[in-house]
This record gives sequence, C-alpha cells and structure tokens, in this order.
Amino acid sequence: MPPFSHLVNQKVFMSDDIDRDTHDHDMTYENEQSMVTIPLKEYDKLKEQKNYITDPSLIAVIDKLEELVRALRKHIVRKF
Repeated sequence: MPPFSHLVNQKVFMSDDIDRDTHDHDMTYENEQSMVTIPLKEYDKLKEQKNYITDPSLIAVIDKLEELVRALRKHIVRKF
C-alpha cells in the first residue's frame, strides 16, 4: 500500500474550533442596534432634502437629457 493512500478518499472538513470561533464572532453582532440621536430640526432638514435630487452625476444626466429633448423638439412637426 502506498504511504498516503488512506488520505486520498478522505474528505477534508474545517476544524470545529474554526466553526465555533466564527459562530461566536457572528453572535457578537446579533444584538447590535445602530441608533443615532439627532436634533429634531436636523431631522426635518434631512427629511426635506429627500424631495430633491442632490447627486451631481445624476444632475448631469438629467441636464444632458434636457439638452437632447430640446434638440429633438426642433424636429417635431405637428400637423392637425
């Protein structure tokens, strides 16, 4: 029999220590809650801001769309 033949068909599993450590680590996050306290005025400002588009890249896309729509409108001929 070759020297390591008994290891060829053996499945390799992670050790119980690693699984237990990972599980214990995961459990440390289980009861965490992320709560932030801010003044009511600041909350109202943030709530109001959600009604507006403030992302510069998104604003640039909207501006480009507006420019393209204006160019297309020049070619519209309505016949009634």
